[in-house]
Amino acid sequence: MMTIEPPALDDPYPEWTRRLLASDHAALEAVFHDAHDALVAYARRMMADAAQARDVVQVAFIRLWEHRLSLDPERSIRAWLFRTVRNEALTRLRDARNQARSLETWDEPMQWRAPQPEALLEESELGEAVQGWLDELPERQREAVRLSRFEGLSHEEIAEVMDIAPRTVNNHIVRGLQTLRARYDATWSREGA
Repeated sequence: MMTIEPPALDDPYPEWTRRLLASDHAALEAVFHDAHDALVAYARRMMADAAQARDVVQVAFIRLWEHRLSLDPERSIRAWLFRTVRNEALTRLRDARNQARSLETWDEPMQWRAPQPEALLEESELGEAVQGWLDELPERQREAVRLSRFEGLSHEEIAEVMDIAPRTVNNHIVRGLQTLRARYDATWSREGA
């Protein structure tokens, strides 16, 4: 007799959320394995230090477990994790800036390394140009475009991460992509002429 497997869930996160509410360690492990690398890459774009980016993600997973009983099954825990990583990274960056200011009296310069280019962009002239154009976008547009195009978050998830309305997310993405397209057309049409 042949057994039929149930169809795979397109989005396992609602099920994992339900299981986290029941304190299922295996659900936490599944979320960790699914989201860890994307969260580290996201934190890495904000922070110069890779180890610190991994620490920020670890803090997010610890907080997820600590707050598991208060999770809203109607809300995306993936977006919750991205928002937690974002907030923790921004807090650490702010604290580092404050520490740097207090150390200025010692005349010891802080050593900062520029963030690495997007791993998803090819190491090419176009990739470098697009990365530069992304960096020039206003902060909210840049964040919305990156979360949408590089992290694959939905407008609703981005709205949760950025604490704005989904329609505002759409506006930021549209404006950001329009600017990138205009920069592309201006640069590459001149070279093709």
